[in-house]
Amino acid sequence: RRPFPELVCHLYLAKLSSVGSISDEETCEKLRGLIQRQVQICKRNVEVMEAVRRGAQLAIDECQYQFRNRRWNCSTLDTVPVFGKVITQGTREAAFVYAISAASVAFAVTRACSSGELEKCGCDRNVHGTSPEGFQWSGCSDNIAYGVAFSQSFVDVRERSKGQLSNRALMNLHNNEAGRKAILGHMRVECKCHGVSGSCEVKTCWKAMPPFRKVGNVIKEKFDGATEVEQRKVGTTKVLVPRNSQFKPHTDEDLVYLDPSPDFCEHDPRTPGMLGTVGRYCNKTSKAIDGCELMCCGRGFHTEEVEVVDRCSCKFHWCCYVKCKQCRKMVEMHTCR
Repeated sequence: RRPFPELVCHLYLAKLSSVGSISDEETCEKLRGLIQRQVQICKRNVEVMEAVRRGAQLAIDECQYQFRNRRWNCSTLDTVPVFGKVITQGTREAAFVYAISAASVAFAVTRACSSGELEKCGCDRNVHGTSPEGFQWSGCSDNIAYGVAFSQSFVDVRERSKGQLSNRALMNLHNNEAGRKAILGHMRVECKCHGVSGSCEVKTCWKAMPPFRKVGNVIKEKFDGATEVEQRKVGTTKVLVPRNSQFKPHTDEDLVYLDPSPDFCEHDPRTPGMLGTVGRYCNKTSKAIDGCELMCCGRGFHTEEVEVVDRCSCKFHWCCYVKCKQCRKMVEMHTCR
């Protein structure tokens, strides 16, 4: 059952569309891409698997949002793994996918705990009493510890089940943890005031996860500053260290990668998921990666005028609706040759 030994194959769960599609232990056996130990975790935690499926979809959506203006834009295929062979190399892109995937499972499982969906977990009961600032801990604090622990056991088991860790497994485990730390490092305190006419005589607060878009932004920043590493032996332990010794060592929150990325310019039929940039929209005035010069890899671009319909001249009518006109305008669209 180990056809893809180093890939985030649980993302294929996002392809299961219906709610409750992972409803019993038998279904666990039929899930594509899971290794045997993940199947066992699935069987012991069938009720949690719907949250894992939602997490997989969250990871794909966030990847596509963060990379929407890059040459590789997280296009999915109907295969295991969902991003094709693009992430089989130890590149920055693979580092991002592993980090966002591990984070999304932790996030979705935590959210399921807080919403009362799961019998195994609920709100974080360790957050109670009065804080040093004088407010009362109350409400439902997100049980991030349970979500992170589940992500570690379910997502990381793929790497840890191999015995001797390869440098790619070390890279994946590091990036998985960096993804989870993007949530842990940005937990928020949310509060509500109680008192006469909304005065704040009593303030109750709880700990909440950041929105997942914030998590995606943090991991994308780490992608932009990722460290190229290589494996070294320190005593009997294998560790990853910066390839360039002049760079400062990476922290637990940084992304690391082993291999330089391809340019992603051309479609490569031998590498599923390597779709190239022919036909991609580009920004004629931008000098960044979304600009036509870089996006189209110097091949040039087509320009066509298309009609766009927008809402305009919107007016609020008492009471209570907004009425808008439809405005048509011609805009130039640019696509890569």
